[in-house]
Amino acid sequence: MAIVITSILFIIFGLALGAGGLWLVTLGGSVFYLFAGLMFLLTAGLLLMRKAVALWVYAVLVVVALAWAIWEVGFDWWQLGPRGGLIILFGIWLLTPWIRRPLGFRSPTGTYYGANPWPLAIPVIAAIIVALYSMTTDPHDLAGDLPIQTVATTPAFGGNVPDGEWHQYGRTPYGQRYSPLDQITVQNVSSLKEAWRYQTGDVKRPDDVGETTYQVTPLKVGDTLYLCTPHNWAIALDARNGQQKWKYDANSGMNPDRQHQTCRGVTYYSDEAIPAGQPCKERVYLPTSDARLIALDATNGQICTGFAEQGVLHLQTGMQYNPAGYYYSTSPPVAVAGKIIIGGAVNDNYSTKEQSGVIRAYDINSGALIWNWDSGNPDQTTPLPEGQHYTTNSPNSWSVFSVDDQLGMVYIPLGNQVPDQLGMNRSADVEKFSSSVVALDINTGQLRWVQQFVHHDLWDMDVPAQPVLLDLTKQDGSVVPALVAPTKQGDIYVLDRRTGQPIIPFKEIPAPDGAIPEDHTAPTQPISDLTFSPEPLQEKDMWGVSLFDQLACRIDFHRLKYEGRYTPPSLQGTIVYPGNFGTFNWGSVAVDPERQVMFGMPTYLAFTSRLVPAADIPPRGQDEKGSEQGLNRDDGAPYGVFMGPFLGPLQIPCQAPPWGYVAGVDLRTGRIAYMHKNGTVHDMTPLPLPFKVGVPGIGGPMVTKGGVAFLGAAVDNYLRAYDVTNGRQLWEARLPAGGQATPMTYTTDDNKQYIVMVAGGHGSVGTKPGDYVIAYTLP
Repeated sequence: MAIVITSILFIIFGLALGAGGLWLVTLGGSVFYLFAGLMFLLTAGLLLMRKAVALWVYAVLVVVALAWAIWEVGFDWWQLGPRGGLIILFGIWLLTPWIRRPLGFRSPTGTYYGANPWPLAIPVIAAIIVALYSMTTDPHDLAGDLPIQTVATTPAFGGNVPDGEWHQYGRTPYGQRYSPLDQITVQNVSSLKEAWRYQTGDVKRPDDVGETTYQVTPLKVGDTLYLCTPHNWAIALDARNGQQKWKYDANSGMNPDRQHQTCRGVTYYSDEAIPAGQPCKERVYLPTSDARLIALDATNGQICTGFAEQGVLHLQTGMQYNPAGYYYSTSPPVAVAGKIIIGGAVNDNYSTKEQSGVIRAYDINSGALIWNWDSGNPDQTTPLPEGQHYTTNSPNSWSVFSVDDQLGMVYIPLGNQVPDQLGMNRSADVEKFSSSVVALDINTGQLRWVQQFVHHDLWDMDVPAQPVLLDLTKQDGSVVPALVAPTKQGDIYVLDRRTGQPIIPFKEIPAPDGAIPEDHTAPTQPISDLTFSPEPLQEKDMWGVSLFDQLACRIDFHRLKYEGRYTPPSLQGTIVYPGNFGTFNWGSVAVDPERQVMFGMPTYLAFTSRLVPAADIPPRGQDEKGSEQGLNRDDGAPYGVFMGPFLGPLQIPCQAPPWGYVAGVDLRTGRIAYMHKNGTVHDMTPLPLPFKVGVPGIGGPMVTKGGVAFLGAAVDNYLRAYDVTNGRQLWEARLPAGGQATPMTYTTDDNKQYIVMVAGGHGSVGTKPGDYVIAYTLP
């Protein structure tokens, strides 16, 4: 009976592998799967005929599979396992008495012998030895150390923020995500314990859009923490114990057309002209998902009615088109020189008639418009006259700005004009400013410089991250005001922030062509000498938990259009790698301005995009919700786009892990010192497996003078601490929900240093939702 059941299984496997393998061969792929299918079928036939040679035939399959796997991927366990796992398990089964005995023979003396196991046992044992050896190696690990010496003895942090406080999204206007606190060190961080926990009460709702996320980094001013929630509540907490001081609900409502429901932070401002103790001397500005900016008294959460229209600034003003739910601000504006400067997120790929991506500066006290900079009309920065409107669909900035008030510039990461994948009919100004960093004059909004990182962007490669500012000491000892710009495509651009010119060189390289007939591609694209851009995918990089889903991914790899980075969108479907989540995203990187090193979390997850002719797009349904994944309609355009991660039949990535790392960079030399896999599959699988494969993440890091980096972000629910010098993990704490936010740190009046992490989950990556604010400190 065991022989029959085994033979039937082999026949099923053989037919599946053979048919899929034949398809793969016709597409120009590997012949192994066809060979394996035929060997399974041949083994099955010989088993049914009770021929001992079946073990010899299967031994050939084991030997060929082992040789083929090592030839393709070397001694990488996570790649070898899917290639050989089922084959070796079946090999072990064939060696059992239940299979060998029926294949045996009777000697002339009448003794019955099972089939000789050794022809099959030897290659099976060899394969197991290779598997065990591969578990001890990590071909993807780059070990090394960052320099430990202090380069800048009096570093510029930006602003005037006390060491124990955190006044802006990146702590200071420079966005370094660096704290000069050193109570928590590499030596004692493993002793961190939870100090307090607060739940906001703002939880994900059944009618929320898929992209409902909790990305906030709290501010700490005086003895108070200020934060916002996905549905636009502003909350103040006692920094010592997490007790709520006040809460304000913006009542921004629900709208299924919003692509995002999130708030990354609030903006704090203190008006020196108002006497202490007077109302609204200290303010918190709350951006909302219905396109408002609300001024609140920081002491009690009451609306500051002197700002704009009874405390509320309406950001839809000046838009030619204003579809509800298509425009909002997800990131905190910046407060500088008596102004509050704000951009706005525009839904990707919804319509050709959406709001403008204009950047505006308002009087921080009155809410009066001072200047506007519209990348579709960049020269007119004086307030727009009554009756005129900003450029429809001009590139927007949904991320966080940085400021150098000494140079008088605000630095803005810009996105693309929607529809992202369709580049026809873009103006010269849009082509100039899309996917760039621009420096604007704080007082006038006039352009000071622009540096573009993707030409004629067809891939949604927005510049997603807050630029990081520091004064960089070059190898010759000279000091240059620098700007560090992480990008989705994995390049790190280090520029002179006075002029936008490169400090670390970058160059133009040829880019693939082959756009749809109505469009074109840029012949070259820039790439920095400091880059985390991955090597182009190959068929051997396709992955799965078994031969079968790996085979399916290999077939899809050949069916989709792919010629490396910047392969243009197509009707057949295109692989986009790095994908839309980006190698770096809004979490940016953390920079130690004293040691002049960078800590980041490069992520690698391929996406696919497929253009859909407008005539083939179904009518809009009543239950549609905003999303960047799935069908993006592009109303008014000749094509929509169907997009999402490149996944196999089991909804796991088609590309092999690792998908996520932590990495360290010496910014003075541009040298990547280390890259280590980050995160486990604990929350990606039905069983809480601890396997450290390096998982995707979205969020940001923080570093401290104590030499410790803190990072959540990964799709397993942990907050972790790392040694900044070598990237090795030092500590971790299990979070009750996804930690897709950036941690921060502060001290209280008793000089205790706290680490604070928000855990609320992220709809895009499917982590567990929640409403937690958690503080840790040393015992």
